[in-house]
Amino acid sequence: MTSTLRRVYHITAFSWYVFIVKSLAAKDGEELPPGIFVYGGPWKYLTFLNLLLQMSFFVLAAVSDLQPGEKSESTLNKCKDFLFSVFAFPVGMFVVLLFWTIFAYDRELVYPATIDTFFPPWMNHAMHTFVLPVLLGEVLVQPHMYPQTKHALAALGVVGLSYLFWIVWVYLSVGIWVYPLLGHFSTAGLVGFFFFNMSVVTSLYVLGDKLNSYVWRKRH
Repeated sequence: MTSTLRRVYHITAFSWYVFIVKSLAAKDGEELPPGIFVYGGPWKYLTFLNLLLQMSFFVLAAVSDLQPGEKSESTLNKCKDFLFSVFAFPVGMFVVLLFWTIFAYDRELVYPATIDTFFPPWMNHAMHTFVLPVLLGEVLVQPHMYPQTKHALAALGVVGLSYLFWIVWVYLSVGIWVYPLLGHFSTAGLVGFFFFNMSVVTSLYVLGDKLNSYVWRKRH
């Protein structure tokens, strides 16, 4: 793919995420269902954090596209590849897969029907569906250098534990779980659910690495 098309893709994706994040932030002042934005606002939701993550990656990618000469060894390019391979791809895919799996089983556990009044269907899909094709598109438009697996998994583990502590802190502070599903678990069940989720994210990291190698090995 030409550099011009790659630049257009990155700028378009970045602009899309800016639009979605601004649309969500604008909801903060509205009369939402009880508990939606209490304590921490949207910052306690993995979906919102993932949107910020995707937006951060694509702005780095857009800036990297502007670099003259050889880019592969630049610090900016290395940061961009690390962000995509370790976080943007596996976390973004995880949000889509887990959300729709739980939604199909019982939407009240993750996205109660009362929310539909405030977040129209297009916004739900913007947060929980379109992330996947945008990420797959990125795999196709540009190769990415993957770090050593042990370093990647260590970084994922630190971030995963940090988010777990954050949502537990929210619960201990206001007595409301970020996601209704979590209220159905015992302490042991919550720990087991966390490790299950981390195993899924780890698998998605490996999948991203395999996809990247498969696509760009065939092209070269």
